[in-house]
Amino acid sequence: MSLCLIDTGPLVAYLDASDRAHLEVVSHLDRFTGNLATTSAVITESMHFVSEVASGPRMLSRLVDAGDVEIYDLCRPPELGEAVSLMEKYFDTPMDFADATLVLLAEGLDVHRIFTLDRRGFSTFRTRPGESFHLMLDLS
Repeated sequence: MSLCLIDTGPLVAYLDASDRAHLEVVSHLDRFTGNLATTSAVITESMHFVSEVASGPRMLSRLVDAGDVEIYDLCRPPELGEAVSLMEKYFDTPMDFADATLVLLAEGLDVHRIFTLDRRGFSTFRTRPGESFHLMLDLS
């Protein structure tokens, strides 16, 4: 099975039918047959956004559970420092903490495929060894 990272935008869009990317995300994720991985920062950010949708947090919990999404916690002091360094490097893009943890996760798992709506960011971001990301929503 292939492994792919998932960012906040697709998680929120999948659950929120009023999101302009909802249909695109549902189409891609429903056809995806691999495994998904993300970070606790992405889950926290997603919970914040879906809290505005009726039953949003419950639906997110069920989606993550049903999809068997692997969640990695990258909040230990060394990882925080690495994330901050990435955020400083990409300050003008910009890069938030959740994005930085996904870049670190990509390095750790050696996975560069990602479901994201942040096309500008993840087209620009590179892992520290210089690997670029493959944007899954841009692939048909």
